[in-house]
Amino acid sequence: MSKYYDNRKMGGERRYRRVVTPRKQQSSRFNQSRSTRRVGQSSKYYPEENEVVESNYDQLHESFDLMGLKDDVLHGIVSHGFEYPSKIQQKAIVPIVKGRDVIAQAQSGTGKTATFSIGAIERIDPKLNKTQALILSPTRELAQQTAEVVEDLGEFLKINVHCCIGGVPIEVDMKKLRNAHIVVGTPGRVIHMMEEHVLKTKDIKTFILDEADEMLSRGFKEKIYEIFQILNSNVQVVLSSATMPSSVYKVTSKFMRDPIKILVKKEELTLEGIKQFYVDVENESWKFQTLLDLYKVINVTQTVIFCNTKEVVEELKYKLNEEDYTVSSIHGEMEQEQRNVIMKEFRSGSSRILITTDLLARGIDVEQISLVINYDLPTNRENYIHRIGRGGRFGRKGVSINLITRYDLEVLRDLENFL
Repeated sequence: MSKYYDNRKMGGERRYRRVVTPRKQQSSRFNQSRSTRRVGQSSKYYPEENEVVESNYDQLHESFDLMGLKDDVLHGIVSHGFEYPSKIQQKAIVPIVKGRDVIAQAQSGTGKTATFSIGAIERIDPKLNKTQALILSPTRELAQQTAEVVEDLGEFLKINVHCCIGGVPIEVDMKKLRNAHIVVGTPGRVIHMMEEHVLKTKDIKTFILDEADEMLSRGFKEKIYEIFQILNSNVQVVLSSATMPSSVYKVTSKFMRDPIKILVKKEELTLEGIKQFYVDVENESWKFQTLLDLYKVINVTQTVIFCNTKEVVEELKYKLNEEDYTVSSIHGEMEQEQRNVIMKEFRSGSSRILITTDLLARGIDVEQISLVINYDLPTNRENYIHRIGRGGRFGRKGVSINLITRYDLEVLRDLENFL
């Protein structure tokens, strides 16, 4: 017997549903869905009444045409598939273009990457073949994904974008960095290129931290400080994230000047359109059999399964392969080339199940993902939002299933209070 839990906040009201049924009768619990919207994508965007934006900046631009952007930038926006700006785009793009320091917080899938990308691109002088914007990401995969978005949006402005990450031959960086207008990278490789005087910082006027909570609250903090000290003292700083703990705000005061804050209230960060369930498996040893039972009764296109360690990732992959499932796995100790191949296969649909650690909690955007399974509950509350947000990108419908042992109940209660 398994327990299922659905926790959704709608209009400020919590709704709980617990169902105890035999496993063979559980399929109907995973086929329920409700209407959602697409945000900042090709289909039209209409603001919902319950969307709340807190900001110390009162201007709002409901159309890209009203933002005063260059024609080539607008062309790139349309070609990328955007029609109407999302809430965060309506508020944040223009102040970024004006050179203001900005803190932009909005839930996963609302167009934050495009927000700071458009702002950075608009500020670039294409005739000056120097690095003018630096974007930092916490993972290589997220950096690659962001670089692709910047390239697409800046296509008609003819700007050069380079992704500067570890696992790539240094010779490639040395060649590409000579005339890159925008550099997207991870802290370690970026610092190395700065120290080698390959990445020139003299003309960098915009410094963007993507997933700022991850970058500033963990081991990247010292590297961020080091990079910031190398940059010009008047550099524009932009922070983007789905969550912004108070500890991060304390850090920002050290290198931001009177920032414009555009924040979604925490109670609004509820991952609209994603149904959340848990399965009480009681013991760790029952997780795998429960996972097999789930796959017997549900039919989804692609799934991401999150584990807390690479050892569990590899063990789970081996077990699923033994059951004749086509499975891919990825974690931080793999070579970059191997990680790229795995992600390409998963995005193409040749692999339907991807098992990973929190490495990809913030760095994967695959349109077909409709199910996220937390084989292990995350140890970080913010990572829970990022994990299950993979199944509901840009307002798409999604389902998340958490496998819970008796030792996870306290963590589960903490997540309930957090959400």
